[in-house]
Amino acid sequence: MTGRVTGITPYPFATQPIEPNQRMEPDRIDARLLDLVQRNNRMSSEELGAKVGLSASGVQRRLKRLRSEGVIEADVSIVSPKAIGRNVTMLMLITFERTRADIVDRFKRAICRMPEVMSGFYVTGPADFVLLITANDMEDYEKFTRSLVRDNPDIERFETMVVLDRVKAGFTLPMASMARW
Repeated sequence: MTGRVTGITPYPFATQPIEPNQRMEPDRIDARLLDLVQRNNRMSSEELGAKVGLSASGVQRRLKRLRSEGVIEADVSIVSPKAIGRNVTMLMLITFERTRADIVDRFKRAICRMPEVMSGFYVTGPADFVLLITANDMEDYEKFTRSLVRDNPDIERFETMVVLDRVKAGFTLPMASMARW
C-alpha cells in the first residue's frame, strides 16, 4: 500500500503519484497556491492568481500539474458531522493478538470499506491502529464495534475514547516555510 490517502478518490489523470519516499520541492508560487487551495478550494483562478502573482491560466496550469503529479490528492468539502446527524465521534485504539502482514493488510482493506471510519492510522506503540469513527448514537456505535471488533478473532483488545469537543479538524499542511512569503 502506498502512502496515499485511502478513501479519497484521486484525480483520474494523476499519472505520476508521489511515492512515500519521494518528496516534491515546490517553488514559492506552488507553495503559496497549495496553502491557499487547501484552506479554500473554491477560490477562482483569478482570485488565486491575484494572490500569487500569476494569470488565471498560469494558476490553472500549475494546479493541473500538481494534481497530475499526485501532490494534490483530491478537492474535498468538510461536512459538519452534527449537521447530518453524526452526533458521536470516537477515537478507537485497536490491538491485534499477533501482528502479521496478512492480518494488517486484511484490516486495512476492511476499514477502508467502512464509511463510519473517517481516518485510520497504522501506528507504533501499544496499539496497532488508531481509528477516527463517527456514529449517529451509541447504539449505532455498538453495532459498528460488533461488526469490526467483536467478530474479528485477530483483535486482542480495543479501547474507545469519546470526543467531547472537536477543537480542530482538517487536512491543512503547513506551507509557510516552503513559500517564503
